[in-house]
Amino acid sequence: MMRGSAFGFAWILALATAAPSAAQSGEGSTKAERPNIVFIMTDDHAQTAISAYGTEIGRLAPTPNIDRIAQNGALFENSYVTNSLCGPSRATMLTGQFSHMHGFTRNGQRFDNGQWNWVRALGQSGYRTALFGKWHLNYSPEGAGIDDWAVLDDQGKYYNPDIITPGGRNVVEGYATDIVTDLSIDWLEENARSDEPFAILIHHKAPHRNFMPALRHVQKYIGTEFPVPTNYFDHYDGRPAAADQEMSIYEHMYEGHDLKMTLEEGSSELRFNPWTDDFKRMTPEQRATYFGALQPENDAMNAAEMSDREMAIWKYQRYMHEYLGTVAAVDESVGRVLDWLEATGKADNTIVVYTSDQGFYLGEHGWFDKRFMYEESLRTPLVMQYPGHIAPGTRVSVPVQNVDYAPTFLDYAGLPDRATIQGRSLRDVTGGSPPRDWREDVYYHYYEYPGFHAVRAHYGVKSGRYKLMRFYGDINQWEFYDLQTDPSEMDNRIDDPSVQPIVRGLKEKLKDLRARYRDGDGPAVDDPVTMASAIAKGRRDADAAAGSGHHDHH
Repeated sequence: MMRGSAFGFAWILALATAAPSAAQSGEGSTKAERPNIVFIMTDDHAQTAISAYGTEIGRLAPTPNIDRIAQNGALFENSYVTNSLCGPSRATMLTGQFSHMHGFTRNGQRFDNGQWNWVRALGQSGYRTALFGKWHLNYSPEGAGIDDWAVLDDQGKYYNPDIITPGGRNVVEGYATDIVTDLSIDWLEENARSDEPFAILIHHKAPHRNFMPALRHVQKYIGTEFPVPTNYFDHYDGRPAAADQEMSIYEHMYEGHDLKMTLEEGSSELRFNPWTDDFKRMTPEQRATYFGALQPENDAMNAAEMSDREMAIWKYQRYMHEYLGTVAAVDESVGRVLDWLEATGKADNTIVVYTSDQGFYLGEHGWFDKRFMYEESLRTPLVMQYPGHIAPGTRVSVPVQNVDYAPTFLDYAGLPDRATIQGRSLRDVTGGSPPRDWREDVYYHYYEYPGFHAVRAHYGVKSGRYKLMRFYGDINQWEFYDLQTDPSEMDNRIDDPSVQPIVRGLKEKLKDLRARYRDGDGPAVDDPVTMASAIAKGRRDADAAAGSGHHDHH
């Protein structure tokens, strides 16, 4: 096992460095000064867990360094994804296309590294390019046109992760967020004196499941009581797809693996823990420190005689402590990168973007994870700074999507747009009033069913205060929400006669959007719903009557 030392990182960096690129050899370079780009992305970072967005969670667990980007530049108030799932979202950010166009609709597929992406385009125009951290589209970025890279294996591990480079694969001792940050800053140091601009992608695993803070943060929020969402004990009336998911904190989270709960008072043995490698790969010292910090709270939990409701709330608080403790190292990482840019004088000519591959549920509807088109997973954080080009404290209220990132980077780099790109440059909305023809409606399509968490395939449109979704497959149903009167999306009013004119208008918008984006997947908007939803409801009712259920209750 390699240690995360300066010597170790230099060795990894040497392995991560590919053959000379166009930027290094001078091919395609330009004399005009173009901005550097630092694109920081995390995995499953809820917008509500960033203090710049003014949330109660953010007040209790602030993110001062991510907030620095918003203070220095722009915060996007209505930032959305096109498909709330890790791999498809990453492919969309690279290509500027919806999932059905770039071909990566669900996790487990393999992204075609040979297809066009914005990083390759910048490299071909003279940029020095790198990616460190999570790739999660196939084994590695080899062939994607990125000069230097060192990536985590698939989802990656928090402690002592496998790092894949062009030179091979090694286990590196340390904490993943810190390792990715060290590699990134080491690379920046190596390239700081170059006359060519750089584009670096810093892509963290955190705070993805199984939510493991750095040792220094394991106890950071123990004792902090986070507000329990008002719909934590949702009954899912009128929402059969929501009722049939498998992403409940108190029913489906793995008590050992996710929540680090022990079997009994005084015991260190974990409850259900199907993915044992996450903890086995820790050193004995790391395990002792990590689980020792949680032992008093675990013992108190095991000693208490809690009702089911009390235990469900305890699980919510443990989840929040672990999740937000994991975010803490990410915020420190952002601070280290910003400090480096400022100390080296690079900040004034560098675009810094912070986002996540999608949003995440922090107990809303009783859930963790993402996937649904409901607000918590449809929304994603997005802040961006570019001194002299984006005024400090800018707030962008028009809807933007992750399909817009690729054209944004092309635009700022002085490169032409591509006909295959389905988004627009965010430069158009950060300098004042947005163009009159900027989008008003957001289109979404989720595909992964059957799949993990049992969320049904669905597509939909969000238009101002209204949202219309169509679930299809074994649950085939429309849902309609007025977010002004029902911001938590608890009341599906699809059968309310008073809103039918609005529903008809939204269906016409959906037809237009599906045609514009060339999405023919799933049933057509005008296809009638089938009896499948009634059949599924009958199965659920039979399960409930039998008292057995069909979920994994670990």
